[in-house]
Amino acid sequence: DTTAISKGKGFQGAVKKNGQHRGPMAHGSKFHRHQGSNGSSSDPSRVFKGKGMPGHMGSEKITVQNLEIVRVDADKNLILVKGAVPGPRKGLVTIKETTRADI
Repeated sequence: DTTAISKGKGFQGAVKKNGQHRGPMAHGSKFHRHQGSNGSSSDPSRVFKGKGMPGHMGSEKITVQNLEIVRVDADKNLILVKGAVPGPRKGLVTIKETTRADI
């Protein structure tokens, strides 16, 4: 398992952050990358928990499981890992033994 802080993306809209669909780009539409409806009017008259909204994206603690350590080079202080390691370049990464069996 490799654990690190993911790359920060700053403030992102609903389309990029949550993968929501965008509105029509032509024919007089005024809503291109807005999130659309937030919920019903009279009942339940609230926004449900977990609704995808614009906001800060990234800079979270992420763990990627079942990565393979290919080689350890002690002379150059390198650990070669096969797979996607989270975080920016020169970032601090924690490597530990995996907790689940191979899939």
